[in-house]
Amino acid sequence: MTSRKKTTTPGAPAAAEPGGSAPGFEEALERLETIVEELEGGSLTLEESIARYEEGVKLSRRLTQTLDEAEKRIERLVESADETTTPATVPMEMDLKSSGPAGEEELPF
Repeated sequence: MTSRKKTTTPGAPAAAEPGGSAPGFEEALERLETIVEELEGGSLTLEESIARYEEGVKLSRRLTQTLDEAEKRIERLVESADETTTPATVPMEMDLKSSGPAGEEELPF
């Protein structure tokens, strides 16, 4: 019996892991990077571009939620690290560029 490495077709959504769960953070980030490259490449049809964009937005939201949850966990750890002093948190530094007068931020990828 030979083992086969799972491959994904370029442009195909990231496959769910065994058991029906969503791909992990790293896999989702890699897929998002692939989507950005495909969109920037300009070789997709309009329908394919829209589908990739929608998939990318979903992945971006999920990744942002995962990072927000991780930040909250870190803040709780910092708070509980030394119970004899006042709990303090250190905000994460994000390198985001402002993209316009409305104050919207551009994602770093």
